[in-house]
Amino acid sequence: MADDETALFREAVKDAKPLKSTRVLLRPKPPRPIPRQSIRDEQQALKDSLSDTYYPADEIESGEELLYLREGHSPDILKKLRRGHWVTQAELDLHGMQVEEARSYTAQFLSECKRKGVRCVRIIHGKGLGSKNREPVLKNKLRGWLIQRDEIIAYCQARRVDGGGGAVLVLLKAA
Repeated sequence: MADDETALFREAVKDAKPLKSTRVLLRPKPPRPIPRQSIRDEQQALKDSLSDTYYPADEIESGEELLYLREGHSPDILKKLRRGHWVTQAELDLHGMQVEEARSYTAQFLSECKRKGVRCVRIIHGKGLGSKNREPVLKNKLRGWLIQRDEIIAYCQARRVDGGGGAVLVLLKAA
């Protein structure tokens, strides 16, 4: 029976002519190079945008409490921020980080918030209980870092329920 089927098939295709090969070899495009140096440069620029030695004259002196209002803005903004008028939309926790790591995370966090149009954030810096001499190292660094960013309108120590002396509420410009 198989021989009959084979014979039928050969009879049916005896006048067929092979097609010319139209096979095309497709080569995938090589992947685009990863701009590693550009990425490193951008990360370094973000880190450099937060200097440890910048202390402006317009910072509101209040002892240990962090308070700042950018020049040209109403004092009512700072009052509202202190009272929790704005909903905290994002949070960054710097607990246990070294200064360089915290600086990098802070710069990236603020850039991301700016890109997403986030207005009010909380940054937890801790009270310094685990640091040398039990002093708030990141709290003092954060003060200078935040003032240097143009998108920062105001900041203040968080309310007790939001972290008190171990956190800061930050108001950013609208996108």
